[in-house]
Amino acid sequence: MNGYQRYIRTLKGESTDYLPRTPILMQFAAEHIGSDYRAFASDFRILTAANEACCREFGIDQLSCISDPYRETSGFGSRIEYVRDGPPRSSHPLEGTRDVFSLTRPDPMRSVRMRDRINAAETYSRNYRGEYSILGWIEGPAAGAANLRGVTNFLMDLMEDEVFAGEVMDLCVEVGIDFARAQVDAGADTIGIGDAIASQIDPSTYERLIQPRQKRLVRRIQETGAFVKLHICGNITHLLPGIADLKVDIIDVDHMVDIAVVRESVGRKVVISGNMDPVSVVKNGTPGIIRKAVADAYAEAGNPYMINAGCEIPAGTPAGNLRALCELLPYVP
Repeated sequence: MNGYQRYIRTLKGESTDYLPRTPILMQFAAEHIGSDYRAFASDFRILTAANEACCREFGIDQLSCISDPYRETSGFGSRIEYVRDGPPRSSHPLEGTRDVFSLTRPDPMRSVRMRDRINAAETYSRNYRGEYSILGWIEGPAAGAANLRGVTNFLMDLMEDEVFAGEVMDLCVEVGIDFARAQVDAGADTIGIGDAIASQIDPSTYERLIQPRQKRLVRRIQETGAFVKLHICGNITHLLPGIADLKVDIIDVDHMVDIAVVRESVGRKVVISGNMDPVSVVKNGTPGIIRKAVADAYAEAGNPYMINAGCEIPAGTPAGNLRALCELLPYVP
């Protein structure tokens, strides 16, 4: 059973030989092949080469297109500054205005940075379709709006001008649908939705303003035939009732969240992925500590489950530690 078969069978609730391994790699992958984050985020050829090398060496079952949260923001006209040893920095096109109509809706096939991610999906599909899962990526409505307005402005918008905040998020949802569809057409079988800022929102505001827009985005992506992974960094415990109603296929769980509580909330049809602490366990731990953490997480989450840290594997993680995270762990019926 190869990585793609293992991945798809898990999503369908079927038994597998081993649990799929789907860690998120960015700066670690770039540096592993002797490159840097600047090249990784700006050139799909470096991004794909780095992920391909890590899949082969560490036994990972998924090739990822993720690099940073500013692909769509760049399409809206932001200024991007590439950083050698960190993720890109971006300006915020709506930071000084509330005029949503001042923005030109980007075309994913023409926007340089959006097209670069589509090129990554095409490269993976051409070389590895049916061998590895291919993960595309978009920003969720709250994250996209925060990127356009700036985090502080967006949080204030949610309190002071819900109509405007909703207009910005609606635009982000529509662009996200377009961007996701283009990646699916290019060969991605799964689209990740990153909406990290949502973990900082109170349950009432989340369920009133953000969750319905996430739900629309999830539904429209699933209509393309792709699976949907939700990735919200941080503590999402207070959002679980709304998240459970999204009907996503996979949910990433960060280390500060009780994985058993997540399972109780989302039920047995949603794949849980996570939730080892990327720093204290994966980067700074020992292979023995990591193996135990994976086994404990699987025991608490139960099936369906995929092996992943709570978030990105940090740069500087010892190769032996990533190997321990990705060791074959037999599926337990």
